[in-house]
Amino acid sequence: MNRRVDVCRSEDQSLEYSVAGEGEPILVMHGGHSNCYEEFGYEALIRQGYSLITPSRAGYGGTSKELGSSLTRACRAYNGLLDRLQLGKVHLLAVSAGGPSGIRFASLYPERIRTFTLQCAVTKAWLTPQDKEYRVARLLFRPPAEEAVWKLLGRLNNRFPSFIFRQMAPSFSTLSRSEIVAKAGEGDWEAIRRMNNRQRSGHGFFIDLSQTGDIVPTELENVRCPALVLHSKNDRLVSLEHAFHAHRHLPQSELRLLDTWGHLIWLGKGAEETDEAMLAFLRGNRI
Repeated sequence: MNRRVDVCRSEDQSLEYSVAGEGEPILVMHGGHSNCYEEFGYEALIRQGYSLITPSRAGYGGTSKELGSSLTRACRAYNGLLDRLQLGKVHLLAVSAGGPSGIRFASLYPERIRTFTLQCAVTKAWLTPQDKEYRVARLLFRPPAEEAVWKLLGRLNNRFPSFIFRQMAPSFSTLSRSEIVAKAGEGDWEAIRRMNNRQRSGHGFFIDLSQTGDIVPTELENVRCPALVLHSKNDRLVSLEHAFHAHRHLPQSELRLLDTWGHLIWLGKGAEETDEAMLAFLRGNRI
């Protein structure tokens, strides 16, 4: 993948970003534990003539955590990045824990957005201190411990790819292990291995946890462009209620439920529907 990575300044803070591919621009709000080096879902879009502009969201990668003092401040930085790149209207894609950033951006800057796609996205309050997953995340992904956690996971995954896949997959899926294996694709083990070697939490995931409750339904209702909500029926990490919530409140939305094995809707049998739905939606709403 041809990817250019750079760092610019916003409000005297650093904003890291990448540009991959050439063609109609798509601004990507990546998911949790990710950064501007994300890969899921990029290949088909680039192959079909789109460019993907991916800022490392606040606290992730080389982007200053200070930009995450609020979703609005972070979105000002992303808007400034579009100005820097001399882009007018873009397609907006928000993934997983990047959902609140995408919703806030689309609500604040409607003149910049041609279409809005949510992929397995958080659209309302998500993990709370009452949830076991929240408490585990606070333990494992606290800086600087998170660096050691990801390095260890990466090493283990490099050595035991099938074992790590079988251990991790149930956290992404409501299906049983045997059902997940039956739905998995040939390249899924390798895709998970690469994911675990590129991911880091930085300060970004804690910022995400603190801000998912900041989004209110009126922000979704303020999004006036065509919208597509893509979600797996078998997603454990971000429940289906997030997809239904977005569809209820987005005025011009289409809901597409996918039969992939879980949260990572770009993997496994049926994952081709993710690319097909995304591309058909974009082609129908060209800039």
